[in-house]
Formats: sequence, C-alpha cells, structure tokens
Amino acid sequence: MHLRIAHTTRYHYDTPVDYGLQRLRLHPRDSPSQKIVSWNVTATGATVEAQYDDHFANRVLLLTINPGTGELDIRVEGTVETQDTNGIVGAHPNNLPLWLFRRQTALTEPGTGVETLAWEVSAKDGDALARLHDLSARISETVNYRTGTTDAKTTAEEALENGAGVCQDQTHVFLSAARRLGYPARYVSGYLMMDDRIDQEAGHAWAEAHVEALGWVGFDISNGISPDARYVRVATGLDYREAAPISGLRFGTAGESLDVAIQVQQ
Repeated sequence: MHLRIAHTTRYHYDTPVDYGLQRLRLHPRDSPSQKIVSWNVTATGATVEAQYDDHFANRVLLLTINPGTGELDIRVEGTVETQDTNGIVGAHPNNLPLWLFRRQTALTEPGTGVETLAWEVSAKDGDALARLHDLSARISETVNYRTGTTDAKTTAEEALENGAGVCQDQTHVFLSAARRLGYPARYVSGYLMMDDRIDQEAGHAWAEAHVEALGWVGFDISNGISPDARYVRVATGLDYREAAPISGLRFGTAGESLDVAIQVQQ
C-alpha cells in the first residue's frame, strides 16, 4: 500500500518572537513494515540549524525561529510504501541496551492502579504475546477514548484513575504496566490512515513491546489491533516527550495559538 501524507502545523504569535527553538521528529525511517518513497519537511519563519539522529535513531531537525516572526509554518509532505507485518517490527538494533526500555519515566511511573492492572495480567496463563494483547484489551476497556479530558502532562496513573484519555494516555498506561511486568516497551508516534476520513486534527500514537523470538511488536490500544499497512511509524522514545513530533522553547512574552491539519490517504 502507498500512503500519501500531508501535515501542516501553524503557530501564530500575537507579538513577534525574540528567539525560539523547535525540535522536529517528523522524518519516518525505513523498516520491515515501511519504505520511504519521498519525504520533505519545510519551515517558513524558521531556519534549519542542524539535522541529526538522536539516541533512539529518530531523525531530528533543529530549527531556530527567525527573530521578529509572527507566524511559523511547518509542512510535511511524503509518500510511504507500507505492508502488513502483523505489527512485528523485528530485532532490536545494537544502538541502545534493551534494559533501558524497562525504565519508567515521570509520565509512566506506576501507582496503585497500574500495579493492580499488571498483577491481573500476570495472573493469567499464556505466553508473552498473549499477555501483552490481554493488557492492551484491558486498557482499552478501562481507559475510554475521550478527547478533552487529559493533556500532555497527564500521567499513566492519572489517566487510569480518570478512566478516559486519548491514544497518548492509553499508550502510557500500556508502557507503565508492560515495564512493570518486565517487558521492554516504547512509545511510537506516527500516522494512521482512517477508514472513514482523510482529514485529521492530530497524529496517532501506539506502543511497542519487545517479545523474545519476535523482537519489537506493535500494539495500538485505541483500536485494539497490532499496526498493519495503514500505519506509518515516525519516532520512538520512552514516552510522549521523547517521541513528540514537535517540541521546543521560546523567549519573550508572545502569546501563541496552534493549528494542525493532517491528511492521510491511499
């Protein structure tokens, strides 16, 4: 399958920006499930200062916002050839030790709720893959997909207590519980072609866990499946903050508004 992606992020500042930095993780990489046919990232109102691969092998662009900028446009256009590998990404590369992916972060630190969830999953018979699918299903039932109930600072434990969140929150709960069970797990940000629409307001997020003999395997908690040919992997990390498509900082007193428009289609 060939997927065509167009992604625009527009920042509007009510007064000109004095200085700002933006870090973009918007370049997908080739993998067993995808091959990049074409990909282009451009920015209006900013200058590309550096391009590098971070410790998770994400391709990163570092931008400085041009002084006096009132509007910053970041545009992504590309085509990716995908195939269904039943969610299997494959063997772990040697750039980082697997034990690193068992480490909890401030967003995934388990509390009573996650501890209980992990215990319930561990008590059931089955191999690692079956347990991880069971974990995904339990989270989908417990943390209902609902927008407007959480934000970027919401932790896994808070989302579990609230019983609602978005794909980012469901993924954080999965990471927290999977690591508590002893499985290396990581956050994935990317794109999903939906069956009922082309236009979207945000990208997608899911989890990957490392299973012996299979390597990394994806789990989309929001949709209750392992990623197939409709998915494009872009960046990974221990949590959202380390795989966020765009992050940065700026100095000055300018207020900010944000508009995001995404199209994913075959």
